[in-house]
Amino acid sequence: MNPNLARLQSYPFEKLRALFADVEPPAHLKPIRLSIGEPQHPTPGFIRQTLADNLGGLSSYPATLGSDALRGAIAHWLERRYGLPKIDPASQVIPVAGTREALFAFAQCVVDGSKPGAKVLCPNPFYQIYEGAALLANAEPIFINNLPENDFGSDFGSIDEATWRDVQLVYVCSPGNPTGRLLKLDEWKTLFELSDRYGFVIAADECYSEIYFDDADKPIGGLEAAWRLGRTDFRNVVMFSSLSKRSNVPGMRSGFVAGDARILKDFLLYRTYHGCALNPAVQAASVVAWNDEEHVEENRRLYRDKFARITPMLQPWLPVSLPDAGFYYWVRTPIPDTEFARRLQAEYNVTVLPGSYLAREANGVNPGAGFVRIALVADTHECVEAAGRIIDFCKTL
Repeated sequence: MNPNLARLQSYPFEKLRALFADVEPPAHLKPIRLSIGEPQHPTPGFIRQTLADNLGGLSSYPATLGSDALRGAIAHWLERRYGLPKIDPASQVIPVAGTREALFAFAQCVVDGSKPGAKVLCPNPFYQIYEGAALLANAEPIFINNLPENDFGSDFGSIDEATWRDVQLVYVCSPGNPTGRLLKLDEWKTLFELSDRYGFVIAADECYSEIYFDDADKPIGGLEAAWRLGRTDFRNVVMFSSLSKRSNVPGMRSGFVAGDARILKDFLLYRTYHGCALNPAVQAASVVAWNDEEHVEENRRLYRDKFARITPMLQPWLPVSLPDAGFYYWVRTPIPDTEFARRLQAEYNVTVLPGSYLAREANGVNPGAGFVRIALVADTHECVEAAGRIIDFCKTL
């Protein structure tokens, strides 16, 4: 067996199950799950219908590169959304089976694990796929703590030059999971300059990009930042996006990677062996999803309404604030995060995720400790009900 498998940690939700192993929530309270970032708004009917109408495509093998129609729809969406020039759907876009598999596979492609000291830089707290991808690519994950005193940003200046020389891949997540923080243009500029100096590739995880609160201040994407800063070839930058959060179709497992054509050429070669081509029915449904913005606007409205109602409810009891984007609260707890989550589950049947499960100790600190992630993914009524229970719980602390 690959010896690096032994270095993988349990997934956060496995840890959560262990934490709740002997918990019996009150039977009279309906369970409300705000722990997992799984969108629970209804899937738009036109996407469901298109999927059903194209089931005949299941009789043929799909191409790894996907259909011309799908790559074209994605390229046009990138141009509309980020104000980019012509994106070449043949060389700068590859459909993928959701960002999770692609973020993992990407490291296996771009990291040379035979080089001594190979490293992959990750934010901390983080999406655990980054760590697993680094380890199974035979690289060492290096964590950069996202702390409240730094506005939950990544202080790239805290990484010493000797470490940068060994970094081959940098994962960034904007909007961030779990903090909701956005990378600003000057931070992208710093990262691009470091990439030019040390030669690493940037993997920009942007799956929350379409859940934001100000139409006049949309999240900046990695390709948009590159273009605005004169990197018109998107060198060493690949972005990852998905329909899961944008269109409420997590079960379709449909996303894309886009960016540096030189890197994507090699990634396509890798994927012909990796074998994660989207089935034709999913591709057809994805085309209509990327081509429509009306359902995305309605989706944003639902999230905005929930945050607008719940934030003032919780603020007298917990230090919650509106994130830059995304659908999470990242909130400091008055008691240890695991105790907060366990007691909330046991006493009020509301599930949240301890922040320490989303982070690793680095420089003597687990930056997730003392926080919980609350995902406002349920419908508005359930989220309001959950907020009321959380308030009642906080009154007992």
